[in-house]
Amino acid sequence: MIVDFDPVAFRVFGWAVHWYGIMYLLSFLSCWQLGRWQARQPNSGWTLEQVDDMLFYVGLGVILGGRIGYILFYSFPSFLADPVILFKVWKGGMSFHGGLIGPLVALWFFSRKYKKRWFETVDFLAVLAPIGLGFGRLGNFINGELWGKPTSLPWGMSFPNSDTMIPRHPNPLYEMLLEGVVMFVVLWWFSRRPRPVMAVSGLFAVLYSVF
Repeated sequence: MIVDFDPVAFRVFGWAVHWYGIMYLLSFLSCWQLGRWQARQPNSGWTLEQVDDMLFYVGLGVILGGRIGYILFYSFPSFLADPVILFKVWKGGMSFHGGLIGPLVALWFFSRKYKKRWFETVDFLAVLAPIGLGFGRLGNFINGELWGKPTSLPWGMSFPNSDTMIPRHPNPLYEMLLEGVVMFVVLWWFSRRPRPVMAVSGLFAVLYSVF
């Protein structure tokens, strides 16, 4: 298979709507609905308003952190030459590192506002995060990026954006399955019983590192 999808899903009045942006939208909507379902469970310690606010904070953290992180980590010389590129979001450019740091900082502000322990908030979000990771890796696959090493296995795929067209491991699909589906199932099962603070987020960190 040659991974050569059109990154633009459709256009509205000339504006391109990218698949990667749709993945972000699906991530937020899915996490929002699942978070509200968790809040409705007996003794959850969360209200629907808190879930709504938390995901608003996280959304800002992901977008701002991801964009600023991309500029700092990958395009800093271009930023020094033309600082306006920070706002040219239609040209793409998001960093996972910044997209992780941004929400963690945002959750600190959220936790202070609602007088929750920071890890109590992170534990709640850790169950939802694999959904976003899964959609994000699907977006990476559609974009034909983050390919793996060359392989002779029958499911090897060619990525036109790579240096050669030789078959490679489809790493985004591996990560979508492991970081998205498997990690969500494990964390969802693990969190169904009361756990010590930091247990759920600790398991998330271990699983993410391993996968």
